[in-house]
This record gives sequence, C-alpha cells and structure tokens, in this order.
Amino acid sequence: MQYRRLGPTGLQVSALSFGSWVNFGNQTDTGKAVEILAAARDGGINFLDNAEGYAKGESERIMGEALRKLGWQRNRFVLTTKFFSGLGTGPNEGRTLNRKYLLNAIDGSLQRFGLDHVDVVYAHRPDPNTPIEETVWAFHDIISRGKALYWGTSEWSADEIRAAWNVAERHHLHKPVTEQPQYSLLHRRRVENEYARLYEDIGLGLTTWSPLGGGLLSGKYLDGVPAGSRAAVTGGDRLRQRIANEPLTQALRSLGEIAAELQTTLPRLSLAWILHNPRVSTVITGATGVAQLQENLGAFDVLRKLDAEVLARIDGVLSGLTD
Repeated sequence: MQYRRLGPTGLQVSALSFGSWVNFGNQTDTGKAVEILAAARDGGINFLDNAEGYAKGESERIMGEALRKLGWQRNRFVLTTKFFSGLGTGPNEGRTLNRKYLLNAIDGSLQRFGLDHVDVVYAHRPDPNTPIEETVWAFHDIISRGKALYWGTSEWSADEIRAAWNVAERHHLHKPVTEQPQYSLLHRRRVENEYARLYEDIGLGLTTWSPLGGGLLSGKYLDGVPAGSRAAVTGGDRLRQRIANEPLTQALRSLGEIAAELQTTLPRLSLAWILHNPRVSTVITGATGVAQLQENLGAFDVLRKLDAEVLARIDGVLSGLTD
C-alpha cells in the first residue's frame, strides 16, 4: 500500500480506500462488513469513507459495529462522513448546511458510529441558501469541539471552495483541506481543469469517488445490461444511454485490449490511471465482497507499467468521449 498526505495536512491516508456508498445497509450486513473491512485492513487500507445519507444512516451504524467487532484500534484508521441530505423532513433537517443542521448532524453520526470523533467531515454538496460564513464557522466549531479533525467539501465548484477557504483565512478558522469529486477515465474535466489553480494556491487534496465510472469501466456492460446490475436496478437513464453509446463501447473494448497487453484487467487499469495523478490523495473504491476488494488492490501492480506511451494511448482511445 502507498500512503499519501491528505492535501496540505500531515495526515497519511492509503492511496486506495474503502467507501460504503452502495453496499453497507443495502447489500451488506454487519457480518459481511466485518469480512470486507478485515480484508481492507490486511491490504493496508486505512481510509474509510461514509456519509450520513448512505442508507439513511444505516451505513454508519453498520460500519461502526463492524469496527468494534474487529477491534480495529482507533488511531489506525481514518474515518469520514458527509453532511447535506439529512435524515429528517423538517426545514433544518436536511438539504442545508446551516449551523443548526450541521451541529445536530455530527452528534447523530457519532452516535451511530459509536465513536467520539471522525477524522474528516465533508459538506456533501454546496448550499446556496446558507451564507458561506455560517457554514465555515459551523465546520470550524465541529473541529474546535473535538468532534472532527479536518473538514472538506464534495462536488463543490472551484469558486465555492475558494470562497470557503477565503472566509476561513480571513477569520483564522479551520480551512477546508480536501474535495471529494467524481473522477475517472470518463469524468475528468473538473479535477484536471476547473480545480487546477487550487492545488498550488491552497494545497487542495482530493479523495475521489466513482473510479469505475458508475460501472462502465468494470467491463460488465460491454455486451448489454446484466440482470441485477446497477444499470438494471438503479442506474437511471444516463447510465443506460452511455451503455448504448457505440463509440464509447468501442473505446472501452480498446481499453480492455490495452489492459490485456499489460496483463491486467480493465478495472485495475482504470484505478491505476487515477493513482498516477499526484493530486489524488486517495481513490475511494467500493466492494460487496472480499474478492472484489482484493481485485481493486491489484491496481498497484499496474501503476508502474503506466509509462508515457501507455498514457498517451489511453488518452487517444478516449478522445472526445470524456466529461
């Protein structure tokens, strides 16, 4: 396992991490969670991603229970959660980043985890209806009260991140240190273009999600939509439209050929490509079983094979097909 600094901090996080977005509470019970987290620990993963809104809080509860069953020492793992969607229906119980919601939300998450603090807390989406000063002060106070150690954003624009950073700088508050954007071979523009100035200007770190492009880069949709897959169940129209895109399908087949030449799989090649970006602190991966998690860990064997020629071939294959 490689370990990288989380943005401008000294916190060391595993370059591959584990996230519970589509599994804990939906496909994975506590027993299976223990198996997966044990394999993650054995593989050197120390960064665990979660959110209040995942399975309506059940994901946090399952992860907390699994961590206790494993006896995983608290100083050995980095735990995160995210706030925005909320668990209630009231005007201050979700779809907001106001102070009342955030200070209640962190208490609820800690209760579900069964812990006294998380390491990183994120603003899961921007909130145009709450003054940015109020949101920054709330995250600062969460950290000052010892309930989190760092804070960051998820799917914020570059302007929104810079505005939050400037408020914190002006008032000597805890600054956002990381952004959690979607990033993959098929979704590149925001990380590579929009955020470009932020890496040097404020030291922004990245904890990226959806590394396999919603499953497209797994290769399982090359011959249609398998029964029980995400596209068949919850993928939505956009994913199905991309699956039906013949130029994209042909590009994915070409990427599979490059992977075969490197004696690896398309998912491992896709993960290794993200790991090659030095701006990425950690790549959040999901798994519904130990075998899938171990497959992901094999990406490090591919990383050293990604020379300039291979990277250029990959860019050529995907020209005009990425977001």
